[in-house]
Amino acid sequence: MESSSNPDYDVIIIGAGVMGSSTAYYAAKTGLKTLLLEQFDFLHHRGSSHGESRTIRATYPQNHYYGLVIKSYDLWREAQAQAGFKVYYEARHFDMAPSNDPTFVSVVQNCRENNADYQLLRREQVAEKFSGRIDVPDDWAGLLTEHGGVIRAAKAVTMFQALARNHGAVLKDNVEVRDIKNDGGVVVLATANGESFRGKKCVVTVGAWASKLVEKITGVQLPIQPLETLVCYWRIKEGYEGKFSIWGEFPTFASLGRVCLYGSPSLEYPGLIKVAVHSGNPCDPDKRPWGSGVMMDEMKEWIEGRFCGLVDSTEPVMKQSCMYSMTPDEDFVIDFLGGEFGKNVVLGAGFSGHGFKMAPVIGKILTELAVEGETNEVDLKHFRIGRFNVSSKL
Repeated sequence: MESSSNPDYDVIIIGAGVMGSSTAYYAAKTGLKTLLLEQFDFLHHRGSSHGESRTIRATYPQNHYYGLVIKSYDLWREAQAQAGFKVYYEARHFDMAPSNDPTFVSVVQNCRENNADYQLLRREQVAEKFSGRIDVPDDWAGLLTEHGGVIRAAKAVTMFQALARNHGAVLKDNVEVRDIKNDGGVVVLATANGESFRGKKCVVTVGAWASKLVEKITGVQLPIQPLETLVCYWRIKEGYEGKFSIWGEFPTFASLGRVCLYGSPSLEYPGLIKVAVHSGNPCDPDKRPWGSGVMMDEMKEWIEGRFCGLVDSTEPVMKQSCMYSMTPDEDFVIDFLGGEFGKNVVLGAGFSGHGFKMAPVIGKILTELAVEGETNEVDLKHFRIGRFNVSSKL
């Protein structure tokens, strides 16, 4: 095999969802000769980065996400200013839960520790704050913060790809990567046509296909489970459409407790509000059932109870299938693949249904790891592969 002493690229990024596309932008912007590969068409609907919107919030029970989200707000604004169009829409964020729910208690504590701008609300204060649009049970509480918002998902992926190309990146779709070899740098082997690409470094951001590709390359089985989930849109009852709109100052929201739900105000589809369950059914990303959602009855009951009967809870009027890549602890995987690759292959995976909002800072981190072998953006101890007690078989 030819040596990578004279590689084609400084960095090859595999997977052109939001994480890979963001990484391609930051790598190319850094001046690296960058290649971004996608196994399907760009902007396909088979993975985790398609669709209309994602919420962005800083309220996490894990304290290490707060700083990443706050940095991401600035980076979203910076990227969209360069692109010349908007992908981030401002809103407040509202969390609600039984007041003694451990996750909710941790969220409130982290807001305090980070000096976040927040209001803790009892039931009657919730009703007053949202003018009768949200109701919670007597033993629940609400947490309202200024750090919310909506990211237009497919538009954001397009933005990063366009910015990457503007900075000289090469983008290729319908190139399925079969293997990665070490030859001092990396050789990325593609599909049937036998194409290969040589680079100094490689970043793997293949979403729900991460476990499959990593096992093929290294023999290591990472506990990243693809889940199929449904994003649902519900009809706002006639006459109340404006009250649940982002322009009517309705917040992004999350409900914690026995069933975890999330959603965003009416934006992409006028008259419809997005509400979904933070869960899904295990699946093989190559053999998805494209099936029904989880906890649909619980979601209907929640909508009827929380939105004061102003949203039709009979049935969602639109459903969009999507995939999560779940780790056992729901923390990300951001680490070097190790083994014979050393620090030449970086893995970004297991974003567990909450990574999209942090895509700019994650793209920056993955670029820094590929170029510098380290990052100052975050302590990676929370995201190391080693926490799963797997050992490299390279």
